[in-house]
Amino acid sequence: MALCIDIERKLEDFAIELHIDTDCRRIGILGASGSGKSMTLKMIAGIERPARGIIQADGQVLFDSSKGVNLRPQKRSVGYLFQNYALFPAMTVEQNIGAGLRGKKEDMRKRTGEMIERFGLTGLEKRFPGELSGGQQQRTALARIMAYEPKVILLDEPYAALDMFLRDRLQQELLDMLKGYEGTVILVSHNRDEIYRFSEYLLVMERGKIKASGKSSDIFAKPGNITAARLTGCKNISKVRVLDRHHMEAVDFGLMLHTQREIPAGTEAIGFRAHEFVPVWGRRQENCLKVQIESLAELPFEKQYYLRAENGGGQEKREPVCWFVQKDRWRELEEKGIPDYLKFKEEAILFLDSMMSGL
Repeated sequence: MALCIDIERKLEDFAIELHIDTDCRRIGILGASGSGKSMTLKMIAGIERPARGIIQADGQVLFDSSKGVNLRPQKRSVGYLFQNYALFPAMTVEQNIGAGLRGKKEDMRKRTGEMIERFGLTGLEKRFPGELSGGQQQRTALARIMAYEPKVILLDEPYAALDMFLRDRLQQELLDMLKGYEGTVILVSHNRDEIYRFSEYLLVMERGKIKASGKSSDIFAKPGNITAARLTGCKNISKVRVLDRHHMEAVDFGLMLHTQREIPAGTEAIGFRAHEFVPVWGRRQENCLKVQIESLAELPFEKQYYLRAENGGGQEKREPVCWFVQKDRWRELEEKGIPDYLKFKEEAILFLDSMMSGL
């Protein structure tokens, strides 16, 4: 078993209760700021202690409250890549990489040299962290971790402080550097694109609880609850009033929807991604929203329309419905004009439960 965690810890505002059991070795934890992601990594690393439970990685018990086991961080074979990389500012690149090694000096020197070559740091050995670019700092920090071959690597939002261009480039560099690593890597982030690009197994966290877990592509395709839908980028979410097995009122969209599929028991809301609408010109069809534009944001490769929901009998003002049109569809709009309606494709409707999200 790559990772088995069953722990609890009380925080100031909420309690962390985690239950994770997976053989996957590329794990993503997605959650908003303050959801408990970084605390989870700190408990795995041994920096923080759970109130109770067990943490086991690659067959090794790192923590077990019932048996009094709580390995020190140095004994856990866990590498932790912090947001700011935590390099020693007064040490050179080669000194930073060798800082965690133990043994004969010749063996340590040889291992440091191997890491310098492997991570593309040749020629930078004598430089200090302040003389390195962001990418060079990341490679140095990862080389320091990989030098002692940990069983688990923890990545705590390593791109959070970087601009978009550098973030994209370093994401790919990191993926390339980890290709030959057979241990478990856990990446925590609030950025859905980073998580999707990196992880094969995904955990969605909110206020210390796992709201969804499973294969990353499956969670993005069918998030199952409001929290997971929002965090995976779904812009349009509405409470629903289910009328029968095939009809429901989307309260926040102000319209009735009919589905060929049976509406699952327990459905409290639906989600619809902003790119999935089908434009309709002319007569209204089933499952259509009248296009009433409130505002438009024009981006280099996408136009983001914000539409009024249907009037709904004088109820209070609703959140706008988002319709995002990518550049390859702009010509159609230029030729035919703004559509009269947008159709909800049935296969793109996400059935959701609330999972106590506060909707």
